[in-house]
Amino acid sequence: MSATPQIPDWLGVVASIVLVGIAVLVSIRARLGLARDLLWAALRAFVQLLAVGALFERAGLLGALAWVTGMVLIAGLVAAGRAKALPKGRSIAWIAVGTGTATTLGVLLLLGVIEPVPSVVVPVGGMVVSGAMTTAILTMRRLTDTAAEQRPDIEARLALGQTADEAMAPHLRRSVTMALLPAIDSTKVVGLIALPGAMTGLILAGVEPIVAVRYQIVVMYMLLAAASISAIVAARLAQRALFDDADRLYRVEASS
Repeated sequence: MSATPQIPDWLGVVASIVLVGIAVLVSIRARLGLARDLLWAALRAFVQLLAVGALFERAGLLGALAWVTGMVLIAGLVAAGRAKALPKGRSIAWIAVGTGTATTLGVLLLLGVIEPVPSVVVPVGGMVVSGAMTTAILTMRRLTDTAAEQRPDIEARLALGQTADEAMAPHLRRSVTMALLPAIDSTKVVGLIALPGAMTGLILAGVEPIVAVRYQIVVMYMLLAAASISAIVAARLAQRALFDDADRLYRVEASS
């Protein structure tokens, strides 16, 4: 039988603040100008995690889904901020991240793969939203940069009579492929190079390794699915946003 792992009490949490203090002192010593950012990040993490803890104790499934919806809204803002040159970037990011999250989380809930309780829905939803946001950002930035850098090639294709979809097809495929490479590569090497957080956490909590492996398989597959859906939706919507109704390419700037 596995031994129960030691869980830090509130005194341990207070003691961990020393680590933040060390990071701040190192930043000040090295004149990095990051002291304020480090303190603000630590404070935000503390407050946000307390809020999540309160949610686990009091909210039902609807509260958990509302929390995940909030995650999607914030993720969309972050993604749009990373692709400022893309027209309608905020709407595109919200739809892409929301579609990837809703599809993946919805399937898991409908098939009974995960329990419909906040303590499961919120952490799983957070992982899904994070993965979908990352691929949405990469796709939107890549496609916008391509539209700026490959403008002569795209306009040449349009001049030959191709539609916007046809002119952008090879660039769209490359953008989606590049955006999905991190998710694909991390799935390929899971268990060989790194033991993911969900599996490691369950093992440390005393769960049998084979049970932790099953849970991690579900996590990796759901992240891959969410990333793929988000990337494809973001690419399609971004492509439409880059052209007007007459299939003329808008002038955009490459990301700095």
